[in-house]
Formats: sequence, structure tokens, C-alpha cells
Amino acid sequence: MESLIYVGLVEDHLLFRKGMKSILSTWPEIEVIFESGEGYTVLEKLHTSDRLPHVMLVDLSLPPNGQQEFGGKEVTVALRKHFPDIRIIILSAHEDENFIAQLIEHGAHGYLVKDCNPGEVRDAISSVYNNGSYINIRTLKAIQNNIGRKTKVRSTTLAGETLTKREEEILQLVCQQLTTEQIAEQLFISPRTVNGHRNSLLEKTGSHNVAGLVIYAIKNNIVSI
Repeated sequence: MESLIYVGLVEDHLLFRKGMKSILSTWPEIEVIFESGEGYTVLEKLHTSDRLPHVMLVDLSLPPNGQQEFGGKEVTVALRKHFPDIRIIILSAHEDENFIAQLIEHGAHGYLVKDCNPGEVRDAISSVYNNGSYINIRTLKAIQNNIGRKTKVRSTTLAGETLTKREEEILQLVCQQLTTEQIAEQLFISPRTVNGHRNSLLEKTGSHNVAGLVIYAIKNNIVSI
């Protein structure tokens, strides 16, 4: 694991972006290496960058590219396609549950409201870097409420088969934001075995990332709040 977490900022309000950079720079494990004031130039800038961010903080509301919308959702979709290893945290002034759930389903790894405290930003960056997602209670509730309150019958996976008992156990622990090492220790198996099950879960459920696994788990009543 690298000693520094490289972070990028995509935010059109200069004052907020510089303030966020100043806060992030006070933490020794984080280095801001990328900035952009609009979303539609992000891919071009990344293609010419010497280093890529591990984690990108992306504002939900960004300027359009002419008549074409290019906000946080569009940046997320583009990054997932062209730079799938970059992990994305959406920053927004909105606490709307539909926004949160839709962005997670489009591949974002976490969602933060802009009035959160700096400590939560630090926790979120660390979590998506080390665990693959940051799913707080607000996000869990948004996903669950967006799916609907009706009881659902557990569906099969994309492969047409149900998850094994062990896969469900690991999925439940993944939803608790445990690391691979913590899951391995709790289940008395090796980290390599945990990663094998995690990869199988991603493939079976058609999920982009850990956040997608959480959505699957809630949809199919494997976990609940």
C-alpha cells in the first residue's frame, strides 16, 4: 500500500475548492495532486497527468459543456469507463435521497453533503481508498428508501444462481465496511479467500464496486438498516 493517498478535486466554486484543498493538505496521509473547475475537461486533464488520483472528490453541480450537462453524475460515468481504478466521492449541497441512490448506482463510491465536518471527509477518503466504499447511515437509508418499502423476494444473481451461504456472510460483512483482513479474521479464512469471494460477488451481482454490492444486498434483503 502506498504511503500517500493522492486526491483530486472537481469543484467549480474556487473559494470552496481552495478551502477544501487547504483542509486536506493538513492531513499527512493525503496529497492533492489534481484540480478542475469543471467536469467536461477532467478526462483530458487526467490523460496528460503524470500521476492519477486514487480518490476524486467531485461536486454534483458542475457547469455544462455548452448545451450538454456535465455534472457529478456525468463525471462519475466517464471516470468509471476510462479510469475505473479511480474512486469517486460525490460532494453536494443536496441531501435528496434520489440523488444519493442514483449516484451510487452509477458507480460513485461514496456521497458527502457539503456541510459535513472535515473529519468525515477524512474518514470517507480513507474508507474508499482502503475498503472500496464509504456508505454512511444517510446513504444506506437513501438506497433503501429509493428501492421502496415493499418486501421483496430475494432474486437470483445475473448468473441465474443464488449466493452461497459463505458469499452471503462475506457480503454482510462488506456492508459493515470491514476490510479484507478484518473479514478474514472474523471468518477464520485467509485474505486471499476473502478476495476470491468478493470478486465472485462482484461478477455474480453485476456490481461495479463495493457500493454496488451494498445496493444488491439491500434490494435482496440480505442486509437491512
